Amino acid sequence: MAACQNTPQREPIAVTYPNTKKVDTVDTYFGTQIQDPYRWLEDDRSQETEAWVKKQNAVTFGYLDKIPFREDLKNRLEKLWNYEKVGSPFKEGSYTYFYKNNGLQDQSVVYRKKEGEEEEVFLDPNRFSEDGTTSLTSLSFTKDGSKAAYLISEAGSDWRKGIVIDPEHKEIVEDTLVDIKFSGISWKGNEGFFYSSYDKPKGSELSAKTDQHKLYYHQLGTPQSEDKVVFGGTAEEKHRYVYGYVSEDGKYLIITASTSTSGNKLYIKDLSSLENPLVTILDDTESDTYVIDNEGSKLFLVTNRNAPNKKVVVVDAANPTPEHWTDLIPETKNVLTAGTGGGYFFAEYMVDAISKVLQYDYEGKLIREVKLPGVGSANGFGGKKEEKEFYFSFTNYNTPSSSFRYNVETGEYTQYWEPEIDFDPNDYESTQVFYTSKDGTKVPMIITYKKGLELNGKNPTILYGYGGFNVSLTPYFSIGNAIWMEQGGVYAVPNLRGGGEYGKEWHIAGTKQQKQNVFDDFIAAAEYLITEQYTSKEYLAIRGGSNGGLLVGATMTQRPDLMQVALPAVGVLDMLRYHTFTAGAGWAYDYGTSEESEAMFSYLKNYSPLHNIKEGTAYPATLVTTADHDDRVVPAHSFKFAAELQEKQNGDNPTLIRIEENAGHGAGTPVSKTIEQYADIFGFTLFNMGYDELPNQAVLKEFKD
Repeated sequence: MAACQNTPQREPIAVTYPNTKKVDTVDTYFGTQIQDPYRWLEDDRSQETEAWVKKQNAVTFGYLDKIPFREDLKNRLEKLWNYEKVGSPFKEGSYTYFYKNNGLQDQSVVYRKKEGEEEEVFLDPNRFSEDGTTSLTSLSFTKDGSKAAYLISEAGSDWRKGIVIDPEHKEIVEDTLVDIKFSGISWKGNEGFFYSSYDKPKGSELSAKTDQHKLYYHQLGTPQSEDKVVFGGTAEEKHRYVYGYVSEDGKYLIITASTSTSGNKLYIKDLSSLENPLVTILDDTESDTYVIDNEGSKLFLVTNRNAPNKKVVVVDAANPTPEHWTDLIPETKNVLTAGTGGGYFFAEYMVDAISKVLQYDYEGKLIREVKLPGVGSANGFGGKKEEKEFYFSFTNYNTPSSSFRYNVETGEYTQYWEPEIDFDPNDYESTQVFYTSKDGTKVPMIITYKKGLELNGKNPTILYGYGGFNVSLTPYFSIGNAIWMEQGGVYAVPNLRGGGEYGKEWHIAGTKQQKQNVFDDFIAAAEYLITEQYTSKEYLAIRGGSNGGLLVGATMTQRPDLMQVALPAVGVLDMLRYHTFTAGAGWAYDYGTSEESEAMFSYLKNYSPLHNIKEGTAYPATLVTTADHDDRVVPAHSFKFAAELQEKQNGDNPTLIRIEENAGHGAGTPVSKTIEQYADIFGFTLFNMGYDELPNQAVLKEFKD
């Protein structure tokens, strides 16, 4: 049958939830007692929690197994996913390297080739583990390409291992480095490299708090135990995020130090000797400021200090503090991301979340606007200073990513690679609208769907959002979303406050005691889609991950009447305790904490999804998704939220939690697991919108035939 006119009238699938025990745990905040009966689920490595996870998964997959078209969805996903994907090339030494996936490989493979020779495999992460859950997270070469180091993640963990390799012979040359976290690798000549990490926490490696980040230097040929702390680790000054990177000419080490996810101090060190003192550029965290290049002692910085939309400034390393800065590329009304390549600056602007790229010389003179292939997102404008060609990619919600070779002197580019995929972008269209939020703020939203869509209120719709941490949601192609739209679905993405689409002010407007603006923006987006007849309550699902999982949790508890399905993924759902786990305290810039003041506690309590589930309320059909090795947003958030919702849900809508095993926050998830996740999420969503078969059976028949 097609979808039901209203809430599904079929007999619901019977669900018997596991019994989740309660414990008598009470916290007192400013004289207010808060019950936390599922506190025991925070011990994510206990046998008791493990047993609970297995029981919940048994119920969830028992339900999903009864969805009649779930296997059809999985098969279609596999077919569409099975096309060759090639990343933009990059030159290191005498080789050109690139990432490639033949279609359904769990992890993309690093290939390389010399001019006139055949390509060869350089690193194949699919060989790192039998089940494909160990991923390659970064790869860094020395300037001459003669040495390299790469980081791997096991089971999706944020903790990394570092491996040094001789690229020419593809041989590992040192013992594996361990316990690296929130870090890249930046080489100092061919002698060694810088990396960052925390002291390994005591207790559960997964959930224990980490808040003392340090920058280390590893000298090749020495054991990791002898690595020197270059910055951080002092008792009087804690930094949760410390990063070090070497300038392209090898002259300077640049160090950023932050106490939260926004704002950083900035230092440089002359690398002619590691004993040289640090020179302070900024000693406060009131801005986001980075060195992006230098010419001798002349430093080029991108900053939002007194420039919410960012600008590029120039200063001499001898006197680098802000009073000596001179504007090179001034702030505009659009948000700037700056890169360098071929001896030029590339200023990438977001114009209502759409890319615009301008090329400047090192004197700040505008060379040209780069005419992009279409309306969407361009990435990768940048490269080494001596190379006059580099590669960029372009995509949007209905166009798979393609790569282009760009000539910095002429501004001309040619297509380097285009995917051959069983999906025709010309059959789909995107529309950008501006709707009005609760307080009158205009918010942009891009709505993508199959051409000829009838605005009758009956189109299955996913409303996806994030709204935090200065993150900008720009158009990108997703195979999963392509399947959704192929089935007649609408995919809508609003650019909520809390994001970075309109600069620092837009970000701040969705933080701390203004966080409700984000939820109001999302609710208003849903109301717009319903009012304009794209969809209706019965055909609307809301989706988001991490901070977006918080968005979904808060929206569904504030307006359970607004949507049919809720899909919170790896969400921050306990706002009173999020800062006590792993690096959670670093998110306080956006959220505030329950300990800092009574007003902040009350504000958090009033929207915290876990604490606003009300007995006897009919909540939407909910599929919570998380992973047992998520050490960023620990699974306890999702565990406790699901248990509370199962207890208090009123009605027949299912409340399920799908817990991926041997996986983390999402990065590096094997393709096979990703396909299964999409099939389960879309299957659950359509089934709970009233579908007994997929809306577009013609597509399925075509690919089956």
